[in-house]
Amino acid sequence: MHSLFYYSHELTRYDFGPDHPFKPERAQKTYELCNRYGVLSGPRISLKSPPKLDRETLLLAHSEQYLDALERISKGELFQEMLQFGVGTEDNPPLEGIYEWSTRCAGATWEGMASLLEGSADVAFNPLGGFHHARRSQAEGFCYINDLVIAIQEALSRNARITYVDIDAHHGNGVQEAFYGDNRVQVISMHESGKFLYPFSGAIEEWGEGQGQGFTVNIPLPPGTDDELYLDAFHRVVIPLIKDFAPDVLVAQIGADTMISDPLTDFMLTNNSYTEVVRNLKGLCGKILATGGGGYDIYRTARCWTLAWAILNGIEPEDEFAGLVGGMMFGPEMEVSSLHDRPYTVTGPQKDRLRRDVDNTIEFLVKRHNL
Repeated sequence: MHSLFYYSHELTRYDFGPDHPFKPERAQKTYELCNRYGVLSGPRISLKSPPKLDRETLLLAHSEQYLDALERISKGELFQEMLQFGVGTEDNPPLEGIYEWSTRCAGATWEGMASLLEGSADVAFNPLGGFHHARRSQAEGFCYINDLVIAIQEALSRNARITYVDIDAHHGNGVQEAFYGDNRVQVISMHESGKFLYPFSGAIEEWGEGQGQGFTVNIPLPPGTDDELYLDAFHRVVIPLIKDFAPDVLVAQIGADTMISDPLTDFMLTNNSYTEVVRNLKGLCGKILATGGGGYDIYRTARCWTLAWAILNGIEPEDEFAGLVGGMMFGPEMEVSSLHDRPYTVTGPQKDRLRRDVDNTIEFLVKRHNL
């Protein structure tokens, strides 16, 4: 088994602005934690610098007009037409250097996929990737270049079958849109219901069109969903779907904004369910491309991604500073003794309401897909 971890200190220092919730610094915290816990060392683990993608490869996901506009914005130009490309909003400000930064983040995801397809790696992880909202000619939801669509299109050009699993709290609308009519890509998204959260899509009724009908699966879950309910949906719907599809490569967007402390979302998950999901995904396919995504409590996100990387490589994290004064971990003081969160469960009438909602969703999907 050979694994690739993509990282660039330069890319983690890119700044979206002091008031913007997206912090590339999360990847640096993840890298530091991975080093601290000894999960980046070993003869079969390679640390790779993200390459820049060329225009031809970017066209796998985006239009010429959009890329032209993004290049102009990246050089510091401001023009009225940029709004039609989704740039100039609070979520997607016009940032100098954004084209170069985005194409390198996307380059890591694309190269990771190429390595998996060529057989030189079994696992690739890009914590600077996972921009699942970007659309063909529009930036959306902090996402300018859709690295996931580019990587999946590359895989399709090499006749690979792909399962895309998205566990970010936000629906992966950009990826869904790109493959909505394609039966070579299974698109599964578990997310907070679009009735309550951006991008307000990903309803259970959205399940593909034409040849792709049935190959898009949305699992919208209510605000307040906890580990138990989330894992019920994952085990009863996601696992049998992937087993039945039997992909050549599993692409996992493992955003960590489902955590109970995330400031932008309303799930009540801990990284105990998160790690169980990653562990199960690892057992479903021999080749896995994982990316970051959401996660706006940057310290808890770093813990999630460190644990995910350890699981994907079958390594048990060991804290080299355990027991030392000054060896405090990232995050709230109550959690400094471990990468793992303390268990949390919703109880009482709220849990009963949530249980009914989640069970209805599961039963609908089980019946529709004959699971």
